[in-house]
Amino acid sequence: MTGGGSGIGLAAATLLAERGMTVACLDLNPPGEPFAGVKADVTDDASVRAAVAEAAERLGGIDVLVNNAGIGAQGTIEDNPDSEWQRVFDVNVFGMVRVARAALPYLRRSEHASIVNTCSIAATAGLPQRALYSATKGAVLSLTLAMAADHLSEGIRVNCVNPGTADTPWVGRLLDAAPDPEAERKALNARQPMGRLVTAEEVAAAIAYLAGPESGATTGTSIAVDGGMQGLRLRPTN
Repeated sequence: MTGGGSGIGLAAATLLAERGMTVACLDLNPPGEPFAGVKADVTDDASVRAAVAEAAERLGGIDVLVNNAGIGAQGTIEDNPDSEWQRVFDVNVFGMVRVARAALPYLRRSEHASIVNTCSIAATAGLPQRALYSATKGAVLSLTLAMAADHLSEGIRVNCVNPGTADTPWVGRLLDAAPDPEAERKALNARQPMGRLVTAEEVAAAIAYLAGPESGATTGTSIAVDGGMQGLRLRPTN
């Protein structure tokens, strides 16, 4: 599990542990017990390889990889310089590549290997002020499909979850920085057909399903956990 220190990652790690898995959390600030915390920087290949090797040693192998580490970005294509585009892609896309690449030798030895990538509604819906972030998540969705095709013959399933706007610390920081946090939260709630933000625990449940043996016939699939945002087109109520 990468990005297991807070938000969706921590919720997923907690649920997987509750279901009997031994979980290693790779993070810049990894959590402690009941997890095996391993410090890792997904933008550094040497750090990733060392962290994955340590996690495999402490766990006695790797059956599941949850690629969850990611960062956000705001603005149109005009609002971020090349350096920021490179930084966000380095974490959100290349970081997943580095971790999966390092984990593959261990996953190949598992009898029920699974990779779950955390994608986003931003991969399938055009959201305002999210050009850079959306581009990285579109890449994650395509990467998930390609990985599923490449590694199916090796017995490794690859899927992703597409959360809507989730009530996480990152979203909390965005709201705090808004001119009117209460109005911004109300707008985000209204954007999702269910009228509320997604919870980290709801996304974690989808991750746990894709990670476990119950989804043994599922690969190359994305699960939207977005309050209906991706697929529903409701008529106005007033």
